[in-house]
Amino acid sequence: MSAVTLALAKAHMNIDGTADDELIQLYIDAAETFVGNYIGKPLADLDPMPDDLKLAVLKLVAFYYEQREAVAFGITMQIAPYGVTSIANSYRENWFGEDGE
Repeated sequence: MSAVTLALAKAHMNIDGTADDELIQLYIDAAETFVGNYIGKPLADLDPMPDDLKLAVLKLVAFYYEQREAVAFGITMQIAPYGVTSIANSYRENWFGEDGE
């Protein structure tokens, strides 16, 4: 079960209506997978999920929703906004180059 609900994501982005519900749910699932991979463990294993990680997922969902195009002009594109990675860094289990011990 997702820690970030469709209703919470829509409230975060101030979206009314149901036209984009399937798309937003896809972004929630993708954002939770990204953050889980980034920190090195599935978010489903964190019970309860910390509020700041929930916020990171919400920020990433909003980023995915707003930046739907593969190409954008006049802005710097990135995989995830700095706010997402800065929150997730404190939960990261291993950094590249560490031997895991």
